[in-house]
Order: sequence, then structure tokens, then C-alpha cells
Amino acid sequence: MSSQSRSPNAELGLLDATMIGMGAMIGAGIFVLTGLAAEIAGPAAIVVFALNGVVTAFTGLSYAELAASIPKSGGGYAFVREIFDDLSSFIMGWMLWFAYMIAGALYALGFAPNFLELLHVYGVVAPPDQVGAIALPVVDATLPLAFLLAFVAVLGLVTLNAVSTAASGSAETIFTIVKVSILVVFVGFGIASPMFSGAEFQPLFPEGGGAAAILPAMGLTFIAFEGYDLITTVTEEVENPRKNIPKAIFLSLVATVIVYLAVVTVAVGTLGAQGLADAGEAGIAAAATSFMPTGLPVIRNGGALIVFGAVFSTLTALNAVVIASSRVAFSMGREGQLLPSFGQLHHRYGTPFVAILASAVVMLGSVALPTQSAGNMSSLFFLLSFIIVNVAVIRLRRERPDMHRPYEMPFYPAPPLIGVALNLLLTVVLVEYLIRTDPLALGLSVGWILLGGVAYAVLNRVRTEPQRDDGTDIEMTPEVDD
Repeated sequence: MSSQSRSPNAELGLLDATMIGMGAMIGAGIFVLTGLAAEIAGPAAIVVFALNGVVTAFTGLSYAELAASIPKSGGGYAFVREIFDDLSSFIMGWMLWFAYMIAGALYALGFAPNFLELLHVYGVVAPPDQVGAIALPVVDATLPLAFLLAFVAVLGLVTLNAVSTAASGSAETIFTIVKVSILVVFVGFGIASPMFSGAEFQPLFPEGGGAAAILPAMGLTFIAFEGYDLITTVTEEVENPRKNIPKAIFLSLVATVIVYLAVVTVAVGTLGAQGLADAGEAGIAAAATSFMPTGLPVIRNGGALIVFGAVFSTLTALNAVVIASSRVAFSMGREGQLLPSFGQLHHRYGTPFVAILASAVVMLGSVALPTQSAGNMSSLFFLLSFIIVNVAVIRLRRERPDMHRPYEMPFYPAPPLIGVALNLLLTVVLVEYLIRTDPLALGLSVGWILLGGVAYAVLNRVRTEPQRDDGTDIEMTPEVDD
């Protein structure tokens, strides 16, 4: 397979970039995490999502300024690479790459049961909990159908992204529009329903936990708001990125927070926090079933409509993180921090083919993880990455005060300082939560960091060996074509 070292084509417009961000943020989180947030924080689940929106807004300002100043693909990694030393930028890229790959596994794991439920509604398969395993040919083994569906979903979207950047961007836009339309229908029927009552929000905080209960819920659901980093992973594929990327960040963040607050308000106001908590990962579907009309042609009932939306949401989010994870790896390869083949585009498709395949391998292997562990790990690495990005914008301001900045955040340095403090607080809360409830996620997270240390040492050795052999310096600058 021959490849070329050149820049990606700028084929994505402002709408595509905005939809990529929304596609990730209005993904599995709104369907899967709402019930879990209600279980921890009660009716204050709405406060959880509102405050997560505020926390991410401070970091979003940093992303907007950095993206306008450094219009390079790779997300937070590209900024840190420009500002910090080699090791710091490698750690940032290594964490961000992993966060996206694990998020992909999370969304694939969320897609599978919802797709089975959708097939069950229309009588294609038995209820998901009664679906048997599939026998594998040749080898004497069986695998759960849900696992195979998650595997196939990753494989299909990896193939789509491997052969066409434009196709993947267009698919993201279509999926996101369909998903938001379904949620608008959900909110409309919910607000008009006689079941909706403001009394469901009293008392706002759970008995015993009080207002402090919202902190662990925020840590658990933080992954729902990582989409704006994803926009900056495809910066070089967006037309006029210095203007469109900051706009896409703000538009996607504002739209997502509005959608989240509307959906959670309707869910709590109709089903109640305890009802949502009892339904767990199917909380939104349970709320829809309670108030939406039944006997509809094709759709049949409101629950089916929301399951349909959940399938689209998880699929959209999966597509978005397939794009993002491969672009982070592509940027690291282009900067000489992974093997050079990671930083090359396919000669025919114009996509980062090797980076996509490498990301797919980790993503496919990760669909064997428990869903909650995948969510916790991804949230942890995004929080750590966002702390570094906020520090990066401060350092860039100090070291290059006269740099051309098409967008400058207001009230600097307050936003990045607040962003560091809030992300650090949630990181501490989440780590404490993992120690108590999810040692697997914490162990794998530490393992990935250690593996990164080994990879960095080996790659450094490979890069320096030719210099020792022949005494000639080897230039390791990024491979960028005109």
C-alpha cells in the first residue's frame, strides 16, 4: 500500500464541523447516562448537566482561541505539541488518542443493545435479554450477539472513514439532524403531557447526599461534553478553519446544552427522578413510553421512537470518535511521535488509513470491556487532557503575546484558570470514585499510561539510533506538503 505525505482536503463546512461536535456530545450520554445521573443526584440531574456545560464552556473558550491561532488537525494534542516540549505533547496525544478509542467502544456497546431492542419492537428478534449467542464457524466457540453487533458497528464505520473523509462528514451531519429531530419530538410531547409536573423537582437534591451528590454524577457524565475537542481534530479538513472552528465550538456547545436541559427536564418532570433511576440506562426510553402516544403506524409507540433515536445517537457518536481518534494518531505520526506511517494519507482515498486501522484495533478490542468502565476511563482521560489544554493557552499568551489570534477569549486569564480548577476538581472526585467502585477502569488507565512510557522510550531509541550509527543528524520535523 503506497501512501503520500500531504495535507487533508478542506471539504467540511461550518455545518459539518458543528454537527461533528454535536454528534459526539448528543450521543450515548443523553440516553444512557441520564438515568445513572438521576440515580446519584435525584432531580438535580438537570443541575449536573447544566454545570457540566458550564465547566466545558470555560475549556471551550481555550479551545476556540487555540484553534484559531494554531489551525492544525489533532485537537488538544496539536496545541500542546506547538507549545510544550516533546514528552509533554506525547503524553497529551497518548491520553487523547486513548480517550477517543475507549469512547468509541462505549458508544458501540451502547449501540448494540438499543439496536437489538429496535429489532425486537418490530418482531425481528426476541427480547434482548433472551437473544442467544452466535456460534462461530470453524472454531468451537460462541459469542454474544450484542458483542458481535458492537464489533460490526465499529468495523463498518472504520471502513467508511478509511475510504472517504467527505462521506464520513456527510454521514455525521445526517445522523445528527435525525437524532436532534427525534429529541425535539420527545420534548414537545413531554411538555404537553398532563404527566409533566414541577412537583417532581421537589426536593431538588437527594435526601442524605445533598448538593454534594452532584459532583460524582458530574464526573460520571463528563464524557457527554467532549465533542468540541473532536471538532479541532479535523481542523485542516474544515474550510476557513480560523473562523469556522471557533464558531462550530460555540454553536455545538450551546445547542447541546439546550438539548440536554430540555430532555432531562421532560424526563424528570414526567417519570420522576426515582423512575429514571429505576430504569437506569433505559431511563429516557421509559419516560417516553409513559407519555407518548401508542398505536402509531411503523413507530408503534414512543418507546420505539426513542430506541430508534438511541440507535442513531450511539452510531453518530461512534462515527465521530472514529474520526477523532484517527486524526489524533495521524497528527502524532506526522509530528514524529508515532511511526511515520501513522502520519501519511492513503494515495487513493486521501484519508489517514494507517491511523484509522490502528485506532480500530484498540477500539475493537475494547468492546469486550464493561460499559461503565469504558465510560469512566474515557471521562478520566478527557478531564486530564482538558487541564493541559487550559494550561497551554496561558503559556502561549505569555510566550507569544504578539501572535496573530483571530479569536481572543474575553476576561483572560479567568476562563482558563477556572477551567483548570474545575476539571481538576472533577478529576479528583472521579479517581476517588474509581478507587471505591471500578478498580478495573483505574488499573487499565494506569496501564495505558505505562505503555505510553514504554512506547515513547522505544520510539526515541529508534529515532536516535541512525544518528549514532553514521553520525548524521536525522530531521524529524512534521511531514507537511503544500
